[in-house]
Amino acid sequence: MLQFVIRFLRSFLYAFRGVGVLVRTQRNARVHLLAVAVVVVAGLLLGLSRVEWLVVTLVCTLVLALEGINTAVEAVVDLASPQYHELARRAKDVAAGAVLIAALGALIVAALIVLPRL
Repeated sequence: MLQFVIRFLRSFLYAFRGVGVLVRTQRNARVHLLAVAVVVVAGLLLGLSRVEWLVVTLVCTLVLALEGINTAVEAVVDLASPQYHELARRAKDVAAGAVLIAALGALIVAALIVLPRL
């Protein structure tokens, strides 16, 4: 039982280490975190409702999680295909495109919530 608990807690350490790598090495992740900070401040100033906070939290989490997945995809593709390969480029482009789609969706959500209040 103790070994299970230790392995379980260790998995959180690995996950937090991954978040640290993401923030330290990925400029776009830092840009997204800055955007989240701006949204949180704006939300506090505008007095968002509970449902609005729920939606904002979900879209911010989605964008940051996809940024992490994109970073992981890029690392794995670079490891598997150090030389240029069309499929490697495609995989990296699609992963980056997923982040872009989520970020644009987050902007739409922000506009729908914030603009009526201004």
